[in-house]
Amino acid sequence: MEKVVLITGGSSGIGKAVGEYLLSKGYKVYGTSRNPSQKAIESSFKLLKMDVTNGDSIAAAVQHIIAAEDRLDVLINNAGVGITGPIEETPDEEIHKAFDTNVYGPIRVMKAVIPQMRKQQSGLIINITSIAAYMGLPYRGIYSATKAAFEITTEAFRMEAKQFGIEMTNVAPGDFATNIANGRYHAPQLENSPYKEAYGKTLQMMNAHVDAGENPIKMARAIHRIIESPKPRIHYKEGAFLQKFSVVLKRILPDRVYERILMKHYKLK
Repeated sequence: MEKVVLITGGSSGIGKAVGEYLLSKGYKVYGTSRNPSQKAIESSFKLLKMDVTNGDSIAAAVQHIIAAEDRLDVLINNAGVGITGPIEETPDEEIHKAFDTNVYGPIRVMKAVIPQMRKQQSGLIINITSIAAYMGLPYRGIYSATKAAFEITTEAFRMEAKQFGIEMTNVAPGDFATNIANGRYHAPQLENSPYKEAYGKTLQMMNAHVDAGENPIKMARAIHRIIESPKPRIHYKEGAFLQKFSVVLKRILPDRVYERILMKHYKLK
């Protein structure tokens, strides 16, 4: 029996690559998008309308899949937004939006699918976080915070759901060549800002890292391996060696030494 997979944020980037790869491996794939009509023609799998900040749209999409398939085997919580800027100058409204999409949104989706998975006594939830979740990155602090919160939430939720035969795992990607930089909220570079020069340099570096990032097919293969694994680990990290190694360094180095390494990397004083 082919497994039924739901991928949030499935219209582009990592979500689209994962959906197409799983489709090629014989899975029944449903993706979601806030505006699926614009993307459906380009998609090889079905796209449903969903906004993870809207509970009604989540319920409608999940109910559609269950009505059509009578089951839901895998949820891949991939939808998210980027946000950059000096924390002091980032509008409160944008901070709230980032947490609503990157933390509260996937929690809403998990709440919507778990009753069906509990009924089946089986299911797998794969939460896409970020290497940035493991460290506070300058001018990406809010993004790091949202992904860190999502990682920790998964750790707790995983233990609560085990009794129902439901598995959960985190997959933290590094930089992949996607359009995330175009969709990010960038706090404006203010002319009279004391952060103007440092933020400008860091922003250029961040965008260059994404442009030079790895092919999303690597993430797709990793997700496939996790789905096929009988006992998924709690955490996975995918991306360039140095990005994954940075998490190891954070764990073993003194805090101030690690901070100096980060500041040197981003050319900050």
